[in-house]
Amino acid sequence: MSSSRPGSGKIGDLLAAGRTLSFEFFPPKSDEAERQLEKTIHELAPLRPSFVSVTYGAGGSTRERTRDIVLQVNRQQPFPAMPHLTCAGHTRADIRALLDEYAAGGVHNILALAGDPPADGSDAVGEFTYATELVELVREHAGDFSIGVAAHPELHPRSTDRTADRRYLAAKLAAADFGITQFFFELDDYVRMVDELDVLGCTTPVLPGVMPAINVAGLKRMAAMNGSVVPAALLDRLDAVDGDPEAVRQVGVEVATDLARRLLEAGAPGLHLYAMNRSTSVVPIVRDLGLAPG
Repeated sequence: MSSSRPGSGKIGDLLAAGRTLSFEFFPPKSDEAERQLEKTIHELAPLRPSFVSVTYGAGGSTRERTRDIVLQVNRQQPFPAMPHLTCAGHTRADIRALLDEYAAGGVHNILALAGDPPADGSDAVGEFTYATELVELVREHAGDFSIGVAAHPELHPRSTDRTADRRYLAAKLAAADFGITQFFFELDDYVRMVDELDVLGCTTPVLPGVMPAINVAGLKRMAAMNGSVVPAALLDRLDAVDGDPEAVRQVGVEVATDLARRLLEAGAPGLHLYAMNRSTSVVPIVRDLGLAPG
């Protein structure tokens, strides 16, 4: 696994140098949650991740918190932080101004996403429709960012046609430097996606996103939103221990470790672990896989 910043710290360069290990965080909504995230980053830093990423709220609702966390990590840690950036709710001027801030702060990576519509069901305002438009704007910026995009092994939740879905994904990846998947639980879904992209001539590396379960209700809710299928056998195991947070966490670690190991064996270019702003599941996964330094 790559664990340092070759050159500019661009993720495209990190992937070219070898397999990567990365963690995903979300912006805290309170001062207490912010202290928890700082603690988690401190606890995960010894694992020497290749990079970390920070998500972005619907319609840019966490824009400032995402920006502040990314800039702070980039200043304080030896690994780069990548902000998620969405089309929804933004003008081109909004995006250019934010990219200016990131470039000035030494940020060299952007995950360009379509984004979720407003939670209240209203139409998303802004000047973008598709993630590819955002990719084009980021590519034009003088910051010379390494650009990632999202991939859905089980198809995009709004997709109705597999063939068209893969064509759109291949075109989006061709304009980007790498992809990161939504979380999923079946190895075959990732392998099939990569094979289908290969047939279309797409060789852009796609990092699999793996999320260890830590809360049963939360997992079900997120899976429903993202169109991710939670296997019945896993649901049965989780439901059997629901109410015992430590037992749920242990099941989540075991299942995620097994999936991650098989993904690496299948040739995945790295691992992107959803940390959920805690270190308690990520640390044992990385150690069980033999990826911890020293």
